[in-house]
Amino acid sequence: MRRNLFIPGKMAYVRGEQKPNVGCILCAIVDKNDKVAKLEAYRSELSLVTLNLYPYAPGHLMVFPKRHITDPRMLTAEESVDLCNLQGVCLDVLDNVYSPHGYNIGYNIGDAGGASIAHLHLHVVPRYRKETGFIDILGGVKIIIEDPNITLAKVKDGFDKVNSFRRVTEEQISFRRVTEEQNRK
Repeated sequence: MRRNLFIPGKMAYVRGEQKPNVGCILCAIVDKNDKVAKLEAYRSELSLVTLNLYPYAPGHLMVFPKRHITDPRMLTAEESVDLCNLQGVCLDVLDNVYSPHGYNIGYNIGDAGGASIAHLHLHVVPRYRKETGFIDILGGVKIIIEDPNITLAKVKDGFDKVNSFRRVTEEQISFRRVTEEQNRK
């Protein structure tokens, strides 16, 4: 007999019973609205990274444009590049913080596509071998093994470290280019 596993508390959220009274929860996160959970991990000029309030695994991130859109075809070229770059940064951060065995990455678009938020967002979900335990299966419950506040602290620290490394690398590349140009002259 096949039984489905559900994320605790998510159904009440989907029904609207626990949703904050805001027009769009992701826009409220962008605006730093006090009515929404403070789960922001990183902010670029055009996009934002936040923890998922109902994670499938520790480190489940969502990357989204600051501008309210509902379809990836609506992204500007700059937003598209920024989201793609942030996806790579998220993978680096999660590799360093959690060392997952794989990832699920993707968009849920529209109600039929599983989107519970009408603002385009990319899920980056770290996955682990044998992550479903006997309690998940026998008890019909999903166990979240890490407090979201702990996850947030780890991920923010991870972003600081990865971005420091990337800045140094970009400066080294820039220095090499200048040196190479000067040597050509």
